[in-house]
Amino acid sequence: MTLSPENPERTPDLQVRLDPAGKPLAIRCEGRIWLVDPATESRHWIGGDTRPATRRSAAAGGANLAGSEYWRVEARLGSNSAPRTFTLRRNPRTVRWLLDDISDGG
Repeated sequence: MTLSPENPERTPDLQVRLDPAGKPLAIRCEGRIWLVDPATESRHWIGGDTRPATRRSAAAGGANLAGSEYWRVEARLGSNSAPRTFTLRRNPRTVRWLLDDISDGG
């Protein structure tokens, strides 16, 4: 599923649980809890573009407070479920997470 410009904030109930370093551990989306797969590499960036190959951004943890924080993680509902790739976004001036994209992982 890719979110459309007509409906960019589709998941007002999205919650993200973070580890002490700020990396996502679990995502509650539409009443389901997705566990971030620790065996996969998560991508983190600060910027205004969800496409890592074309973004202009500061390094993660940098002083760019104007851009949004992004995480791209693979998560599963359970150990036997197929992975899904989540692109999460958070404006630095809020604590609310938004779902930019979810797609088949792997």
